[in-house]
Amino acid sequence: MSVMGPGDRSRVARLPGRAAYDRETICAIIDEAPLCHVGFVDHGQPTVIPTLHGRLGDTLVIHGAQRSRLIERAASGEPVCLTFTLLDGLVLARSAFHHSVNYRSAVVFGAGWRVKEDEEKLAALEAITDRLMPGRWAEVRPPNPRELAATAVVAIRIEEASAKLRTGPPVDDPADLALPIWAGVAPLTTQFATPEPAEDLTPGTPLPRALRPR
Repeated sequence: MSVMGPGDRSRVARLPGRAAYDRETICAIIDEAPLCHVGFVDHGQPTVIPTLHGRLGDTLVIHGAQRSRLIERAASGEPVCLTFTLLDGLVLARSAFHHSVNYRSAVVFGAGWRVKEDEEKLAALEAITDRLMPGRWAEVRPPNPRELAATAVVAIRIEEASAKLRTGPPVDDPADLALPIWAGVAPLTTQFATPEPAEDLTPGTPLPRALRPR
């Protein structure tokens, strides 16, 4: 699936010049986003819940308790919508009207089902764990049979999707350019701070590879 949209649900109507529908752009946003928000309708009530995610090709995977509302609704086969957002900077203009943000976002539409086979569940949990921190699955104890049975995994095939992005400086009105007000972009990044070891950590235990200084 080299192109994931546009379709009736994913077509960007507002500022369509910022839209992208190619798989590379959309999947890059999904893979970088620290979490996603899952939207669904529960007994007529629209609901959005944040959760961790993973990606296996053109299929997204989420996990949770076997009887959680998110899992039950996401696995029902009814339509769901997942959103992913990366905030890259505050765009500060001379006027309040032209303030904005630089961002990368993706909106995905699909329907989900429960993953039942243990081997497939483990592959999904590995994808979620390594999306949280690259290489982490190989460093930790995998789920035992009891833990695996207690964990539900939902797979959601991407039916259609779109990305929307903004980059660059503020766009002020010509009449405001002479105003003595600072304008520009305040970049934002997400990065690890100093790791805080558990109080009961065995002395000398090395940091995870992804947290070691480079």
